[in-house]
Amino acid sequence: MRIKDRPEFATKPKPLTTAKEASVAEAVAAMAEHDYGCIVVVDAAGGIEGVMTERDVMKRLVNQGRDAGATRVADIMTSNPRVGRDTDELLDWLRIMSNERFRRLPVVDAEGRLVAVMTQGDLVSYTWPDLIYRVRRNGLRGVPDMLNPLLIGGGIMLYTLVMILLLRTI
Repeated sequence: MRIKDRPEFATKPKPLTTAKEASVAEAVAAMAEHDYGCIVVVDAAGGIEGVMTERDVMKRLVNQGRDAGATRVADIMTSNPRVGRDTDELLDWLRIMSNERFRRLPVVDAEGRLVAVMTQGDLVSYTWPDLIYRVRRNGLRGVPDMLNPLLIGGGIMLYTLVMILLLRTI
């Protein structure tokens, strides 16, 4: 199934964007206001230059004792992030994100315009109903074909729960 074929994809909120020259304080304020875990860094033409995540803020700003008002987004963002197309397969990106250990995927349309930011949680929640439907429809005979996606999804769900618990203790 392609990313854009999921009904939930159409209801994803518009991604937050900023210029790399913005201060980290400005970007974090926007992220907090909208309750987003990342902000996409774009150039004047709308091209994606990077992504600044909560993890980037923790590792490259807070941990290093930097001033959020004096530090530019460009100084701590993840440059040249992986970018998916809305026509890409969900399970392919779920596997890539899990293997390469990143949780946020900017998604662009055919013209290269940013249309959404998908998280591992999004991909898992979009995939689980289909997997459950297949198990019910096919019974046990379809289990071997679905075992890999089920293990990936279960691992990501467990990882997400552990991260939530860890972040709450900080």
